[in-house]
Amino acid sequence: MAGALETLCGQAYGAEQYQKLGTYTYSAIISLILVCIPISLLWMFTDKLLILIGQDPSISHVARKYSVWLIPNLVSYAVLQALIRCFQTQSLIIPMLFSSFVTLCFHIPFCWVLVFKTELGCVGAALAISVSYWLNVFLLGLYMKYSSMCKDTRSAISMDVFWSMKEFFRFALPSAVMTCLEWWSYEIIILLSGLLPNPKVETSVLSICFSITYLHYFIPYGFGATASTRVSNELGAGNPQAAKVAISAIMILALAEVVIISMALLFCRHILGYAISNEKEIVDHVADMAPFLCLSIIMDGSQAVLSGVARGSGRQHIGAYVNLGAYYLVGTPVGAVLAFVAHLKGKGLLIGLATGSFVQATLLAFMTIFTNWEKQAIKARERIFEGDS
Repeated sequence: MAGALETLCGQAYGAEQYQKLGTYTYSAIISLILVCIPISLLWMFTDKLLILIGQDPSISHVARKYSVWLIPNLVSYAVLQALIRCFQTQSLIIPMLFSSFVTLCFHIPFCWVLVFKTELGCVGAALAISVSYWLNVFLLGLYMKYSSMCKDTRSAISMDVFWSMKEFFRFALPSAVMTCLEWWSYEIIILLSGLLPNPKVETSVLSICFSITYLHYFIPYGFGATASTRVSNELGAGNPQAAKVAISAIMILALAEVVIISMALLFCRHILGYAISNEKEIVDHVADMAPFLCLSIIMDGSQAVLSGVARGSGRQHIGAYVNLGAYYLVGTPVGAVLAFVAHLKGKGLLIGLATGSFVQATLLAFMTIFTNWEKQAIKARERIFEGDS
């Protein structure tokens, strides 16, 4: 949902309506904290929901324990995501880099102590994440309050904040649908793997593959955030040609990065699994899946940038339809057929996911190519100055 700020704050900053950044950010924080309440209630029944759909009870109970102890992190994550979007749309990257680095340096030893030294296990991991995120929020909040770089965008909490909640939700809901439809497809694949023969091995292998994907995804996501920022800023400033140039440059950089990473993973596929597991059976399974993992990474790199373009231009609703079709009409059904009918098991699920990513990237590419950027710039200016979408 915080992706709405990539549209609102980015275009407001490009149009030099700096006070609106503070208003939109406060509005997002309040809105996202309210959303945390129903999510918390849902997390409290994680085990019952998982068992209901046929998951292993022992895995389900551990998942529930982890989810419940992760609830305190929801509020910190909500605030943090709003702050990150506010900083990102102003191109204030160094403060975010510094706060993230400090948080990471704190989190690693703190998490190690809670997980291993206190023998809290997954509970310790959840607590460490919560404390670390609150530290990050604290550092960014201090910078926003006292730094001269934020003096123009700081604003007092007023009724405008609450009036802006309607506008925030107008972009936040399709933004959430767009993002969740993609992310949930990974979770559905994990759930389906729990229905395969020998579910602990299949789930472990897919979890390792997804851990590698998630770890890498933040790089193309960074490119996507850059694309979102540049596009929203230029559209808000009324410079559609500059937005098109930025998209082309970022796509070239992102594609070069994913090709290099994919080649490296492919060459190291036989030892890749040892980074997370020391069981040879699982390591061998990861090696078998490596080609499809590399293909998925290439597609993810492309769609991450193109999704950023969609958020920056305020067309999250189109991205939501694209993700619905790509993952739920193509990717997940293909994966299920290959896994359960063609008996490819976990490999079939991963192939289906890669297929969904390919369809998603292709559709988003067509959307970007055939966009009338002059019209998008006009709509952005009208939105910021008149509140007319």
